[in-house]
Amino acid sequence: MKVAIIGAGGRVGACTAYALQWGGVVSDVVLHDKITQAVEGETLDLFHGSALLHDQRFQVGDIECCAKANLIVVTAGMRRQPHESRLDLASRNAVVFLEILNELKTVGLRQDAILIVVSNPVDVLSCLAVMESDLPPHRIIGLGTLLDSCRFSSLIAQAIGAAPTQVRAFILGEHGDSMVPIWSSAVWAGIPLAKHPKLPEAEKRRIEDSTRESGAEIIRLKGGAGWAVATSIAVLIHSVVLDQRKVLPVSTWQTGTYGLRNVCLSVPTIIGAEGVVAHLEPELWPRELQGLRRSEQVVRESLTRITESLGRLSHTRNSSSRG
Repeated sequence: MKVAIIGAGGRVGACTAYALQWGGVVSDVVLHDKITQAVEGETLDLFHGSALLHDQRFQVGDIECCAKANLIVVTAGMRRQPHESRLDLASRNAVVFLEILNELKTVGLRQDAILIVVSNPVDVLSCLAVMESDLPPHRIIGLGTLLDSCRFSSLIAQAIGAAPTQVRAFILGEHGDSMVPIWSSAVWAGIPLAKHPKLPEAEKRRIEDSTRESGAEIIRLKGGAGWAVATSIAVLIHSVVLDQRKVLPVSTWQTGTYGLRNVCLSVPTIIGAEGVVAHLEPELWPRELQGLRRSEQVVRESLTRITESLGRLSHTRNSSSRG
């Protein structure tokens, strides 16, 4: 199984390659980035550790090499600049993402590839991938709220003094401010947490706020997330490569789950060798379902604003090229 990481010269891409090295499941990892020196250095560093871990091949590859991979992970993106709005950043990242998709299509993107979208805004970019990549929708998976769910579960475990691996709690909806914490199905070693004595409503709200603010806090402390997001990506990749059929909260094209249609959002999703195997629809509390509908609205509005912005950008470029 060959995995290509586009944007591997950055923090998330490099950490993902390292997580895959420790996982030992993937045989070939292709690293690609426009900053060639950085990605060459990352590849060399990974190669040096191979003798102590697993017999894997790491290589620097061009976009054509990436297009031939079984699984393509896109982590490329830009950081927000001073005085730049979120929409401006999202529009710039959408331009970069669509350029990558166009390059992959131009050199011959294999139609049985699985595309994993990590770049933000992940839900909107996943929608654009469905619309523009020519891949079947079930082969396009946005990382979505998988990382948020990991953060949520870890914070719950910390609050009740439990082992993090024994807490299971989902965040669904948008990977963003409208994310929906799901307390109705949260469990500790199979024990429902909705009425846990150490989780009064005030503590639940604190955990929810901490989950939403985790990304910004990590950016403040060290410039950006790396290890936890890479671990989440590796878990997703392993579920595909090993056909594990894990249920993961990832952003995929919706065709009716919870009434959601024609948009990418995170719902409980079975992930296997072909990508999306099925969406699950466990019962939600009314306020959770309402939150999911709000998330849908937020993503649709963001998609509309970004596509309109992309249209303006395209017009500007065309006008400039005409002199």
